Amino acid sequence: MTLVNVSGEPSIHVVGVGLDGQAGLTPASLALIRRAVVVVGSDRLLSYITEGQAERWPLGDIKTTLDRLRQWLASGAPGIAVVLASGDPLFFGLGRLLLDHLPPESLAFHPHLSAVQLAFSRLKLPWQGATLVSAHGRSPDDLIAALRRGDELIAVLTDPTHTPAALGQLVLSLDLPCPYRLWVCENLGGEGEQVREFAPEAIREAIPTGIASATFASLNVVVLQRQQADVDQDDLPLVGLPDRAFATFSDRPSLITKRDIRIQILADLDPRPEQVIWDIGAGTGSVSVELSRLCLTAQIYAIEKTAAGHSLIQQNQRRLGGPNLHPVYGAAPEALVALPDPDRIFIGGSGGRLSEILDQSAQRLRPQGRMVLALATLEHTGAVLAWADGTATSPRPWSVQLRQIQVQHGVRVGSLTRWQPLTPITLISLSPKRP
Repeated sequence: MTLVNVSGEPSIHVVGVGLDGQAGLTPASLALIRRAVVVVGSDRLLSYITEGQAERWPLGDIKTTLDRLRQWLASGAPGIAVVLASGDPLFFGLGRLLLDHLPPESLAFHPHLSAVQLAFSRLKLPWQGATLVSAHGRSPDDLIAALRRGDELIAVLTDPTHTPAALGQLVLSLDLPCPYRLWVCENLGGEGEQVREFAPEAIREAIPTGIASATFASLNVVVLQRQQADVDQDDLPLVGLPDRAFATFSDRPSLITKRDIRIQILADLDPRPEQVIWDIGAGTGSVSVELSRLCLTAQIYAIEKTAAGHSLIQQNQRRLGGPNLHPVYGAAPEALVALPDPDRIFIGGSGGRLSEILDQSAQRLRPQGRMVLALATLEHTGAVLAWADGTATSPRPWSVQLRQIQVQHGVRVGSLTRWQPLTPITLISLSPKRP
């Protein structure tokens, strides 16, 4: 098999081509095409090339073309072959298949600007930290994961199923804590190039200028940029505030007790008027805010050890909560010492000191009190159950109630809907056993 020609260069050169066709190729790439004895490409890419006298192989069935290239290599035929590919062949392109089926030493790559590079340059957005996803002939799972994480900037390669309108519908169906603005960049680098922007409300609403009513060129890239949510204070429910209503960590916007879980936590806590309630490891303060709205005469203490989290609790109190919510900056259990004894305790985070926090909470909890913990790991669940079991013969043994919540949201995938699960959460309710 001839992997290199007599000059020592690889036998197959993969040349990236943009929508500007031959005019956008470098002199070096044009020289390769002129020298080639075989040029392989789709009908669209072959139509761009007027240089050279090479035999042309239309890229129809991929497997057949790869077999033909392998046979051509094995024949030891003189000269070089050029394979034309869109943009950067190694960015969700033909390059991966060629490397899977042909010896790497036989290949050389000459990329053009990718559609994603062109999209960000048109939008004037630095993109070194962007998440790059292909939904072209693929599951949207990677995109769903990026949106659930709250990645700040996402570029998506689309296909006839995962169209810009379908991606907009997917964003809505996930009920994300932060909205996204969306750009559709069409025919980049070619005739009919167009960039259209859709604000979050244009994604959400079926309006004449919305994404659901628009049509797009088949060659397009979607760019999503996370935004801060605008909240209509007059349109909020009494309980079960939407996740997007809360200010969250800029680098971890999904780090919030989700609405579905939060509602059950509130039910298990069973808060009452005039009570003192501790929220330990309060994070963004979403549970504390809900408690302050439900029980206006209760006193809620949101304990958070990180400065960023404490600041977010203060922001969310100003936006959503009441004066009965008291942000407390400090780590438990030390930060609990100066607080009044609680009637209810919610433990959402422990900072690796779960047993110490449980011991302190047990000592301070008032008669007829209750503790509720939200746990995402088996290890923490086991640690709480072991702690409770160790109190069986103590003066204050605990009654334990376990509840595991598995929430699944319906998300749009093209014209269909499927279930997308969230992380299962175990809720443990602890209350002193009655004599």
